[in-house]
Amino acid sequence: MTRHFSMIRDFHLADLFTLLNGACGTAAIFFAMSHIAERSDAKTYAAGAFVVFALVFDVLDGRIARWRHTASAMGRELDSLADVISFGVAPACLAYALGFRGLWDAVCLLYFVVCGISRLARYNITAEAMSQEAGKVTCFEGTPIPSSVLLVFVLLGLTWAGRVGDAIPGGAASILSYELRPLVLLFVLSGSLMISKTVHIPKP
Repeated sequence: MTRHFSMIRDFHLADLFTLLNGACGTAAIFFAMSHIAERSDAKTYAAGAFVVFALVFDVLDGRIARWRHTASAMGRELDSLADVISFGVAPACLAYALGFRGLWDAVCLLYFVVCGISRLARYNITAEAMSQEAGKVTCFEGTPIPSSVLLVFVLLGLTWAGRVGDAIPGGAASILSYELRPLVLLFVLSGSLMISKTVHIPKP
């Protein structure tokens, strides 16, 4: 019992916002699944909105941690777990729900998620060493995973234009008898930029 109370005391205000980030990402997945069942554009917009809410909480948790000087290894791990859900799994699920369901589409979406996981793991491993050298993490190696919000905006735009399902721009190509929708390659590009070692973005 004492150990459980100790774990609760280890949580900080910033961690609450991190958990809200993960909760929003999970809600986005729920709404994506609801879209498959109901074919409701409202569900799509709700899923997109929750990813945006997740981004807001992701930004706030970092600012609160710096303001209160409560940044910790635990907070960093929580942040990565929440980000995988909100900016990795949720966008991929939304894309799948909107019609990117061919075998090669799924492979591309899985690649995107795996890249996001790898990028966050690499960041966590190198963050401590970089902090010791420069006083703080000065740059991102590869694009940050929250940049996938741009993909969500693309998906919402397709929904607004009525270009989802069989109407996805570019149609579908058949490769070894399985479908690939060329537009899904945006997810491949996003994933590849996340794990790139040549892309360096200054950290605010």
